[in-house]
Amino acid sequence: MPTNYQPPKVHQFDGQGNPRQYIAHFVETCSNTGMHGDLLVKRFVRSLKGNAFDWYIDLETASIDSWEQLEKEFLNRFYSTRRTVSMIELTCTKQRKDEPVVDYINRWRALSLDCKDRLLEIYVVEMCIQGMHWGLLYILQGIKS
Repeated sequence: MPTNYQPPKVHQFDGQGNPRQYIAHFVETCSNTGMHGDLLVKRFVRSLKGNAFDWYIDLETASIDSWEQLEKEFLNRFYSTRRTVSMIELTCTKQRKDEPVVDYINRWRALSLDCKDRLLEIYVVEMCIQGMHWGLLYILQGIKS
């Protein structure tokens, strides 16, 4: 490393949270300082703690020979606990009896962000509208999205 080099400040991963998000943040932070390839491997080890560091030290000696391999092994070990929503769940999501329409739309939108399927905006809007109370649904059906 060059003289006066300051390593990037990276939050440590302890095995909790979203590993894909952690990898993306780690790579972005390090690439801003010109770090890539083998340097990522060396820096990544320093970003682990707790269960994640235990996983790393339990790897067989010389079993990792590239950043790509380390990333793959890491993601295989630490899978995301992020909930995924199906199209069926989105379709079945309805406005609750006394729920204001704005709250329903925000709740529905939050669910849709976790949907594993990609949808065109027009279908998303239609699906959300179909879950509204019948009075509002009746009014909105006459309006083009």
